Amino acid sequence: MEALKTVEDFERLKENGKTVFMFSADWCGDCRFIEPFLPEIEAENDDFHFYYVDRDAFIDLCAELSIFGIPSFVAFEDGEELGRFVSKDRKTKEEINDFLAAL
Repeated sequence: MEALKTVEDFERLKENGKTVFMFSADWCGDCRFIEPFLPEIEAENDDFHFYYVDRDAFIDLCAELSIFGIPSFVAFEDGEELGRFVSKDRKTKEEINDFLAAL
């Protein structure tokens, strides 16, 4: 999963096709829990482009998007928000895939 580099990249990437931004942080235990199966999630949902957003590096963007718990997922298609899976709870592979399938 490619890491987001700038807020400008976020604005550009969300406008192009189906994109999922995963908000995370290195210190987040629940984020590390899902890390091993993220490649499988990406492969099983190849109609989306996935990007890692470091919550600490993009704290203002997180506040703007009302993302207070991590890991969280926000999906866009051509600039329109499709949905979000935002909570402080630990997420399973099945829950993430169910969220993506429902979009």
